Amino acid sequence: MEEKHQRRVRYKGTHPRNFKEKYKELQPDKYGDTIEKVIRKGGTPAGMHISICVEEILQFLQIQPGQKGLDATLGYGGHSGRMLQCLKTDGTAVNGGHLYALDVDPIEIVKTEERLRNMGYGEDILTILQMNFADIDKLSDQVGKFDFVLADLGVSSMQIDNPDRGFSYKTEGPLDLRLNPTKGISAAERLRTAGQQEIAGMLVENADEPYAREIAREVINTLKRGDRIDTTTQFRLVIEKALEFLPAEERTEAVKKSCQRSFQALRIDVNNEYEVLYAFLEKLPNVLAPGGRAAILTFHSGEDRLVKKSFQSLYKEGVYSDYSKEVIRPSAQECIRNSRAKSTKMRWAVKA
Repeated sequence: MEEKHQRRVRYKGTHPRNFKEKYKELQPDKYGDTIEKVIRKGGTPAGMHISICVEEILQFLQIQPGQKGLDATLGYGGHSGRMLQCLKTDGTAVNGGHLYALDVDPIEIVKTEERLRNMGYGEDILTILQMNFADIDKLSDQVGKFDFVLADLGVSSMQIDNPDRGFSYKTEGPLDLRLNPTKGISAAERLRTAGQQEIAGMLVENADEPYAREIAREVINTLKRGDRIDTTTQFRLVIEKALEFLPAEERTEAVKKSCQRSFQALRIDVNNEYEVLYAFLEKLPNVLAPGGRAAILTFHSGEDRLVKKSFQSLYKEGVYSDYSKEVIRPSAQECIRNSRAKSTKMRWAVKA
């Protein structure tokens, strides 16, 4: 029997809001003009990620042909692509120069590897591994020490924008929030199995949520009534109900900010992000060659505090010969082009 032809999903109107309807943005090779238009307006095309502080990172890392480096958080591959350019001379790898790139996301790593391979970066210069950056010591034991290391601690735009991943309160999707959806428990299951005090503590510790007690109480009350919190929308509605006591003129903005903080707190928890960062910072000096350089991008105060304290402490111990005394931020122009850059902070250190 002849299969019925399936028409592609078309835009509804001129400004589609649904992720899957944005077929032009999801095919950047075919619709480059659409991609440029979205970026010019300060947006991020669906399924893409615009790398942040690229020039500042390259200026600090001072990558030379022949060096060996590590992109600890591959993501969309924007930073890796630029670092690979620095490792090449006349389009070829020189003196064994090589970049290792890690990511835990089994969905995006396949797409990014295909993208970078199609750009001409073969296995002679680029090795991509699905590995948590907490395990950089295991990689270094196999391949030796690195001349430069980059870690971008932000969640990539293609993860945030895809409703199937459940990272955003703005779109309906499963309340998952795992960077690797094949491991651990989802955010929905975490809420079902946690107590009220534990949820409140999570919201405070991971996101400084001022209404943590009210939200935690409403989560428990909702579950006790037999209602479910399995989707991003259901969790957002719980937060809205928890904040009903606020004056109407304050409530809309308060709900928005509490949603942002609460989703962040849950994401940090289900991915053990602080524990992973602790392990990475502890192992980082031992994988750097003498004079090796490390740059880290953070996106909220909890991460930044950990990185700052680690660099300061190890500098005082003589492990690092220098470190950034002040944070480096994206330029005003970059923040206009990419609104998701606004919260970015960059810190760096040099191995003694």
